Amino acid sequence: MSSAASDTLAEHRAAFQSAYDELKAQGLKLDLTRGKPAADQLALSDALLTLPGDGEFRDAAGTDLRNYGGATGLPELREIFSDVLRVPVPQLLALGNSSLTLMHDVVSFAMLHGVPGAARPWGKEESVSFLCPVPGYDRHFSITEAMGVRMIPVPMNDDGPDIPSVKAALAADPTIKGMWAVPVYSNPTGAVYSEAVARELVALDAADDFRIFWDNAYAVHHLTDWHPEPIDVLGLAAEAGHPDRVFVFASTSKVTYSGSGVAFFGSSPENVKWLLHWQSFQSIGPDKVNHLRHVALLESPEGVAAHMRKHRALIAPKFAAVQEVFERRLAPFGVGEWTDPKGGYFVTLTVTPGVARRAIALAAEAGIAMTPAGSTHPYRDDPDDAVIRIAPTFPTIDELTAGLEGFCTALLLAESERD
Repeated sequence: MSSAASDTLAEHRAAFQSAYDELKAQGLKLDLTRGKPAADQLALSDALLTLPGDGEFRDAAGTDLRNYGGATGLPELREIFSDVLRVPVPQLLALGNSSLTLMHDVVSFAMLHGVPGAARPWGKEESVSFLCPVPGYDRHFSITEAMGVRMIPVPMNDDGPDIPSVKAALAADPTIKGMWAVPVYSNPTGAVYSEAVARELVALDAADDFRIFWDNAYAVHHLTDWHPEPIDVLGLAAEAGHPDRVFVFASTSKVTYSGSGVAFFGSSPENVKWLLHWQSFQSIGPDKVNHLRHVALLESPEGVAAHMRKHRALIAPKFAAVQEVFERRLAPFGVGEWTDPKGGYFVTLTVTPGVARRAIALAAEAGIAMTPAGSTHPYRDDPDDAVIRIAPTFPTIDELTAGLEGFCTALLLAESERD
């Protein structure tokens, strides 16, 4: 923040305090905490409630999908998402409803049993560490923290993780076994990995059992006409001589029903065989009837794209509202910098160091719940106390606008208190 902007804030502190007192008196109760679909988005998939239809329970080969088996998932669904994710059908699994469950299981299996190429299970090592791009995805960090994995922050750029920082960390720390990555519309910045960065990542000088957890959570969640070309990360890894390096994850959680979607896992043949082996002890097969419902609803890669255009029509105005409110309320005072993502589910607001927690606390006192400060960093510790994740999708546009207006009032007061 410039000194001129700081002077302006100080001059307006009394007005900010008065506006905040009026805000508290309104008795608001608004929740802007989580990036989840709104009810009208979920309604786009309500045909699932009657699909696949009476007497429809067989795949194209005639297999009765109501029974056990089919550990790799419905072939027709894998074909649709093979194109979307750039993973060959034989190397793509369609499984349960949650990609987070899959990621948790994969880390668990690696800790208990090791991965292909590992000298021993990760859990037998003296220490295991993961590289964590920041700002990043809080649920990724929760998985590794729950497993006792040490998390090492590395900075994010607009085109992906900062490669010199990644290389320096790997060179300095032999305990690093994994890295989180959200390559398209990264949570929460909206960054899109470039192919050049992807090539660098798969070619890193790292241990044979080093794995990149490539979470393609927002691959089809576009907000504009610009769509990044999907990266064939498995092909790049094989080309670099590290075919087993990448685990690809995705799901339909923000495509169809968040609680009743389908999760996907893609990787090298060796890694796929490894996961299927260890999963065989916990399940005889996924919910293939649900897979069939999704095939009936989405039909093809083009059908997925058409379905996501309906999502865009509902949520793009909410993202536009964030830009409008911040530009009108914050820009005149030189407060904050915010992203204008071309897809995904979040806007990242960066404020003056030391202000984020105070602003969010003031908003909470006024009845506006925001994502907790620090959520974008491992151990919920943002060393600058400056990054705030904005989640526009779930509230109605009126609730969102009211929440953002109130939050800006709280933020302006918090910024003025720094003088």
